[in-house]
Amino acid sequence: MTTALSGHMPDRTPVSTRLDVRGLSKSFGDHLLWKDLGFSAHSGQMIALTGPSGSGKSTLLNCIGLLEKPDGGAIEVNGRDITRYHAHGARMFRKHTLGYLFQDYALIDNATIEENLNVALPHLPSRVRKTTISHALQRVGLADRQRELVYQLSGGEQQRVALARLIVKQPEVILADEPTGALDHDNADMVIHTLRDMAGNGGIVIIATHSDHVVESCDWSIQL
Repeated sequence: MTTALSGHMPDRTPVSTRLDVRGLSKSFGDHLLWKDLGFSAHSGQMIALTGPSGSGKSTLLNCIGLLEKPDGGAIEVNGRDITRYHAHGARMFRKHTLGYLFQDYALIDNATIEENLNVALPHLPSRVRKTTISHALQRVGLADRQRELVYQLSGGEQQRVALARLIVKQPEVILADEPTGALDHDNADMVIHTLRDMAGNGGIVIIATHSDHVVESCDWSIQL
């Protein structure tokens, strides 16, 4: 199965993070998702993964995030094939390098907003954590709501908390799975702008999406 790349791919510049997907393949039983899939990305880029349901967009994100194994090929981050990592190496990669924006937000429902964000800042002094969290919540329009419980929030507000968690972590590689699919226009725009800012600050952002608006906001796209 081949893939099509569209849109403008920015000129190569000296970068701090590079992602190379080489000859990747994945199937479930007799159903081939993709074979010999390859692309490269670097800091500052926001890339859309497009294609019909069942084409493997979420699976590709899960392979890059080391939540699933590809059948073959390599995924290199700064020259290291992360598919070869054992359990400890995979955990360290997800902890220190990766940020994931899940469709279901992946928050701790019975914890406060602040407690959810603290998970991403385990080693910072308390005062620094509070300042960092306050700044992130202000950016996503949830200022002064640190003490509210997550399960009491709307879906759009929970997505904002998940975004704030990414902001405080500042990962090098950000994976977003249909991040605007269940949101109204204003919340969707806020998500796109925040992810665009994270790319501008040196991240690589990869978004699985059905939204033309999201695709148009990205630097280029890969159709699966």
